[in-house]
Amino acid sequence: MRYQGVLFDLDGTLINSAQDMYIALNLTLTEVAFPIVSYAQVSTWVGNGIDMLVKRGLSGGIEINTELPQVLVDVAIATFKGHYKLLAGQYVNLYPNVVTGLAALSGFSKSVVTNKDRMFTEPLLERLKLTSHFEALVCGDDGQKKPAAQPLLQACEKMGLKPHEVIMVGDSKSDILAAHNANIDVIALTYGYHQGVNLQEFNPQYLCDDFLDIIPILTQR
Repeated sequence: MRYQGVLFDLDGTLINSAQDMYIALNLTLTEVAFPIVSYAQVSTWVGNGIDMLVKRGLSGGIEINTELPQVLVDVAIATFKGHYKLLAGQYVNLYPNVVTGLAALSGFSKSVVTNKDRMFTEPLLERLKLTSHFEALVCGDDGQKKPAAQPLLQACEKMGLKPHEVIMVGDSKSDILAAHNANIDVIALTYGYHQGVNLQEFNPQYLCDDFLDIIPILTQR
């Protein structure tokens, strides 16, 4: 087979976790006396890590207000983490066909590469009974975040594979750019968190509408 390993993004690819983050963000904004935001807004803001999500919440939009006081940002991030630690996984659901697809790919080495902090990611994978599917886990607080190449290359190293032997599966611009930066092929999924961009513009090798669509790509010879 062309590929021996698969790197999966988490939020927007394997799981729909926007509801947890939406609730945690609005609890945070209320505590720091900022206007609450809508679920639709939060759905377009996730994917770049907690710090960026909180800054977007404080800014009221995807573009960050550069005049936000750093003290306020730090307090809001710490507050969000406290709420999210209690909420993470309560309202999360797997996207359709994820369990079936992961089982069908049992012959491949698989890793999760996420911008989410490890303290939230590990319990979430355990709660959703996904941990056993993956050899390695690279989180946002392990080093650089996507779209940097480093987390993908770190996952390759943990799996004992070269970049040309793996493929990235994700749902966002950050996933595609990270794969390009690491010289790794990428499958972009259309159902996740796109932050309002057309993923095709970033030239993924493959574009899929359903999780099961990745299987024939991975099993091609």
